[in-house]
Amino acid sequence: MKIRPFRLSLLGLSLLIPAALGAVVLFLLVYSGQALQFNGLHFITDTTWNLGDLYDDPVTVNGISIPSGAEYGILVFIAGTLASSLLAILIAVPLSVGAAIFLAEAVPELERATWKYIPWLPPLRPALSMLVELVAVVPSVVFGLWGIAVLVPFIGHYLSPTGNGYGLLAASVVLALMITPIIATTLLDSLMQVPKENRESAFALGATHFEVVSKAMLPMVRATLIGGIVLALGRALGETMAVLMVSGGGINILPTSLFSPISTIASFVAGQLDSAEGDPTNMSVRALSEIALVLFLITLAVNAAAKLLTSGVFHVRKRQH
Repeated sequence: MKIRPFRLSLLGLSLLIPAALGAVVLFLLVYSGQALQFNGLHFITDTTWNLGDLYDDPVTVNGISIPSGAEYGILVFIAGTLASSLLAILIAVPLSVGAAIFLAEAVPELERATWKYIPWLPPLRPALSMLVELVAVVPSVVFGLWGIAVLVPFIGHYLSPTGNGYGLLAASVVLALMITPIIATTLLDSLMQVPKENRESAFALGATHFEVVSKAMLPMVRATLIGGIVLALGRALGETMAVLMVSGGGINILPTSLFSPISTIASFVAGQLDSAEGDPTNMSVRALSEIALVLFLITLAVNAAAKLLTSGVFHVRKRQH
């Protein structure tokens, strides 16, 4: 068998990403091993996170040294992560779909109408598309500063019954603005690839423009739309700084309304790491590594669900029934 160096090189490069991912997961499993043993399943069902007394002598529980009074429960952070991300998706998807349809269908008609009076006007769609894409490259800290300066005072003054704008709603709106360009640009590229014959056939059958878009075009890009939503959801689940700045930093309290202060998994790890490093037993940092492992599993579950949705499994089962 002849060895082909080029193919072997490509194979090696293609294995770098899964190898790096596997190395990260292995590190988290090994480093958080004592935390996994100490916390058990209570880690994801308890709502109390307490680093304990970091200045007193550590105590030994089941052969593991921990600070006195330490408790590690992350149900609050799981709830904050899922609630803010799902609410952000609910806000972002209509905005993204509307923006993509506007750029794909309405802007060309607007260009044709405008060129009758201003023939030297440059194409609008590339410029508007670039503006949408530019939102995706804005640093998250900028969104956080905007949230503190504009969004939080608005929510506190006009919406929140307590007058405090920090919380679930503020975090979700900031996340929605950050992920909208991801869905919009992905969907726009797919809508531009829909064959003209499909559109013209729908118009020839008497369909309105709305029916052409909703019944002839969107079903063809369904898988792409789901893929864009999953990418956006992954960004929302892992966002750190912007959420940390506007979420209110709620700890040990489950969110009960849109205005409840929350902490997401990623923002909590970032905010708690400095305090955890003061733990002489190092258990607090190991517990934070276990939190990162939980976030990885949540993201993995989201991607697996999206894969099932786009693979047609549910459609096959539906036809069988």
